[in-house]
Amino acid sequence: MRDEVLLLTPGPTPIHPRAKAALSWPVRGHMDPEVVAFNDRVMRDLEVLYGSAGDAFACLLSGTGSFGMEVGFANLLEPGESVVIVSNGVFGERMIDMASRLGAAVTPVRFPPGVPAFPEVVREVVGRVRPKLLAAVHGETSTGVLNPVADLGAVAKEFGALFSVDAVTTVGMLDFEMRGWGVDYAYTGSQKCLSGPVGLAPAVFGPEALAAVAERKVPVASWYGDVEGMRAYWQPSDDRRYHHTVPVQLHWATGEAVRAALDEGVVARTWRVRAVAEACLQALSTIGFKPFVPAEHRLPTVLALTIPEGFDDARVRYDLRFDHGISVTGGLGPTEGRIWRLGLMGEAARIEHYQRLMTALATILEAAQLPEAFDQAVAVA
Repeated sequence: MRDEVLLLTPGPTPIHPRAKAALSWPVRGHMDPEVVAFNDRVMRDLEVLYGSAGDAFACLLSGTGSFGMEVGFANLLEPGESVVIVSNGVFGERMIDMASRLGAAVTPVRFPPGVPAFPEVVREVVGRVRPKLLAAVHGETSTGVLNPVADLGAVAKEFGALFSVDAVTTVGMLDFEMRGWGVDYAYTGSQKCLSGPVGLAPAVFGPEALAAVAERKVPVASWYGDVEGMRAYWQPSDDRRYHHTVPVQLHWATGEAVRAALDEGVVARTWRVRAVAEACLQALSTIGFKPFVPAEHRLPTVLALTIPEGFDDARVRYDLRFDHGISVTGGLGPTEGRIWRLGLMGEAARIEHYQRLMTALATILEAAQLPEAFDQAVAVA
């Protein structure tokens, strides 16, 4: 087994050095005063990262991003209540599946892979259905599309619906304004743009989402994901109560990853990812790769590129992984065998990592121009 594989995938990402160091911090009990104080800091940092209001509730959910997705539906919808779900990829479809299993009345609004959600189309459906909740993915990981979340939030507010957003491939790397965009619930995965270890879902409930939970007529179907139970553990009070045994080492590491993102600054991180993404596109275009999504709707953190005709996708990715120690990812669902998805989240979006990829591809494909083309594009960016 290789000591290390460079992860240039849509997740997980290379762990930030501060997060990696925090994994070896001393073990503490989940009710220990040091853990409680650290979690208080994490809550404040998440509120800044998400751009939420002061009366929001932020926490680290003990599960991956998919648990964050499920927690939102389980808390914000009671059986039979209506939700409109925007889908233009695998994770929009996962939302539809989850909400349906929880007994919600689901109305999908589907768009083809690689095509963003059109707010006017969503508005027509929301106006007709009048759902309790509108849900959408900000950056669709499976196709590399950036959906117009601010416009969708305006649609939700126009019709009095709550708005839930999957921010798994955006928050911490791209601008996210929970309060300004009318987002009531949002979540990500610790291993994505934050470059923490896998296992937690940093999430924020806005005040309207919390009010909806408080007004429920039946208990939340998931005991583990009941936000009221989690608030008893997370929110500062003299009566802070045990809910479940949280993974303290993951808290240490993810908290440090969040703080590292804030210390660098989202503006700087956005510049970094866009510069590397553009350089990748320019270099790989010299061997026939093309953007799968038009520039105005392109998700820079998961760069989706159509592979050249006749390109041996499986063999090249195998050679990268086992001869050069680099992992890249192909398509997912309907895009399998059609595209590459290059992960540019968090620590993956480093010039030196993609210089290494270009050098390896130059060897595998006998395309000596790749490293120089990449370096020239970086200089321009």
